[in-house]
Amino acid sequence: MKQMSPEAVEWQMAGEPVPYRLALAEMERRNAAIASGEDGELVWLLEHPPVYTAGTSAAIDELLDPRFEVVEAGRGGRYTYHGPGQRIGYVLLDLSRRGRDVRRFVHGLEQWVIATLAGFGVESWAAEGRVGIWTRDVDGREAKIGAIGVRMRRWVTMHGFSVNLAPDLAHFTGIVPCGIEEFGVTSLERLGIGLAPEEWDAALQSRFGEFLALLDRKD
Repeated sequence: MKQMSPEAVEWQMAGEPVPYRLALAEMERRNAAIASGEDGELVWLLEHPPVYTAGTSAAIDELLDPRFEVVEAGRGGRYTYHGPGQRIGYVLLDLSRRGRDVRRFVHGLEQWVIATLAGFGVESWAAEGRVGIWTRDVDGREAKIGAIGVRMRRWVTMHGFSVNLAPDLAHFTGIVPCGIEEFGVTSLERLGIGLAPEEWDAALQSRFGEFLALLDRKD
């Protein structure tokens, strides 16, 4: 399903899982098309069949049990799991006309996800020195509910974020998620919140203007 936001950024929401390698190839194609002016910016929301992806900082000893395909992603970060029940947002924006500030872009992604989770009653945060989105798990300990990983080519962004709606959390045990051993992984389902992908997508889209306003700020 395709939509255009009021800011003329195209939105695509996939109803069926998209193989990771196919999505990666499409992102690279779209990135080049945006950079050349042949196509517009895109937010692509989707899920993948189970896969482990390796970022540019991935260490092989953090791949504990490669029970699923392992793909070199080309994004920043380390090992991440993607699979059904985890909603992914690939954000392809042209920062050459949005401030050329990569740090602000990453901060904006974090705040966008955090604000969307808050709308469902989940307090979450970004932690200094730890990539991702964090919350309190059912046992009161900090746990990761979302991941952030980006790449830049010709000032056009690629990759983005993922949020655990209702994935099989046992699938994360095949890796050290994002290289952080001392904290667990949680999901909205584990926190007692049942949420359809369509509900999450709509909530994200409703806050997209806030995210763009942060990127386009002139300070």
